[in-house]
Amino acid sequence: MIALFDGHCDTFFHLTAKGSNLAENDLHLDLTRAARYAPYAQFFSIWGTPEACKRNNVFELSLQCINRELSKNKHTIRLCKTAADAKSAFSGGQAAAFFSIEGAHVIDCDQTLLNKAQAFGIRSFGLTWNNANVLCGSHCEDAQRGLSEQGREFVRKLNELCVIIDVSHLSDKGFWDVCALSISPIIASHSNSRYIHAHSRNLTDDQFCAIIEKNGVAGINLYADMIGGSADITQLLRHILHFLDLNGEKHISLGTDFDGCSNLCRGINGMQDLPRLYDAMLAEKIPEPVVQDVFINNLMRVVEDICVM
Repeated sequence: MIALFDGHCDTFFHLTAKGSNLAENDLHLDLTRAARYAPYAQFFSIWGTPEACKRNNVFELSLQCINRELSKNKHTIRLCKTAADAKSAFSGGQAAAFFSIEGAHVIDCDQTLLNKAQAFGIRSFGLTWNNANVLCGSHCEDAQRGLSEQGREFVRKLNELCVIIDVSHLSDKGFWDVCALSISPIIASHSNSRYIHAHSRNLTDDQFCAIIEKNGVAGINLYADMIGGSADITQLLRHILHFLDLNGEKHISLGTDFDGCSNLCRGINGMQDLPRLYDAMLAEKIPEPVVQDVFINNLMRVVEDICVM
């Protein structure tokens, strides 16, 4: 069986909004289809639009949904906060559920709520989504603005709390500010290569090399708009091969963006189709240990390095 650790999906947004089930649904990801991977770990994001977060308490509603779904499926999946937790889950035949926040607007950029989120189990945090906020500009709003002083305080707090910092939606200036300030590895949980496809959410070569220098990872995103070109597996491989050319063997992971986008890479309609990517990488003569690193080991190393409490 293929081992899998996916660094980003938005499945719980739909579970919270629609009352769907994690066990089986018509989304990109569910536990029934996940059973073909062992071991299996997943970063589930907590996210809502800025408007929804102002109108409803998306954070609290999401925590309630997470608790409900994990309780219903406790024999299949468990909440994990550390790599050791994940290994314990794997030993018991369970999947490992890690949680992230996508955009500080979800917690109103509030450090008190950040402490609550970390205590619950949040282990990865993106300062912005597509919207800018008081902490930083995003890749598509206030894109010239980097970290504010409040944003710098957040970065220091995330380091102190042993929470991974995710730069996927940040402005370029924000990326470099975080890179300079963070004392821990950083990740771009769901970002491809800007050299291959010029999308503001993708990474420049300099940015990817900076992630390497900090011993982080970039997660390959299956969103067609970020793949570019034919947006098929062949085109997706171009992003992976380019990162490999930059000596990224230990710094590429997966960040599928399942249930966070409507149009996926052609040939991949949900998590059931990820073996097609695995096989395509092997067909490109990428050594299987490198493929396995991309599919699970590289991201797990970052979790092991940072998430120690």
